[in-house]
Amino acid sequence: MFKSGEESGQALVEFMFVGFILLFLLFGMIDFCRAISMRQVLINLSREGANEAARGFGDTTDATISNAISAVIAGENPLNISSNGQIIISAVLNSNGTFRITNQVTKGKLTQLSKIGILNATGTGAAGSGVTMPFLVGAQGTIPQSNQTTYVAEVYYNFKPVTSLGSILVGGLRGFSVTNQFYDVAYF
Repeated sequence: MFKSGEESGQALVEFMFVGFILLFLLFGMIDFCRAISMRQVLINLSREGANEAARGFGDTTDATISNAISAVIAGENPLNISSNGQIIISAVLNSNGTFRITNQVTKGKLTQLSKIGILNATGTGAAGSGVTMPFLVGAQGTIPQSNQTTYVAEVYYNFKPVTSLGSILVGGLRGFSVTNQFYDVAYF
């Protein structure tokens, strides 16, 4: 037969194990939910950037893109693109089947390169490789059509976990790690 003191000690040990697992799950959920929320904000920012650039508020293409970037940064809350991210907006012209970047403006602390191409002095893209425009050529035709411009907004952001479990996952644990940089792109 058990005595009352032994039973309370057993309950304490069981609670310790269950409590540790629950705290582990709670901390994991906090950073996971923050990452999902941040990802959704990035999707909205890239769409808004491409949309603002395509609407064309400015006298020149550079001014239009700069105004679009300013609008995106104004709506970046709760993120901080200026210190933890970067936005790149590019104007891509379809010149008779050859895609060329005609203008490209970037803002933010990160120094990532555009994944679609880099504007050089001739405006032809990176090292003569042209411009990577995935999924814009297909059965429905080419987007943009010949002699039209598409605006591409790319957003990079570094995720910073707030819990110790998130820091372990981002830093890596026995070969398992979660990326700490998110990326989204929108074409308009």
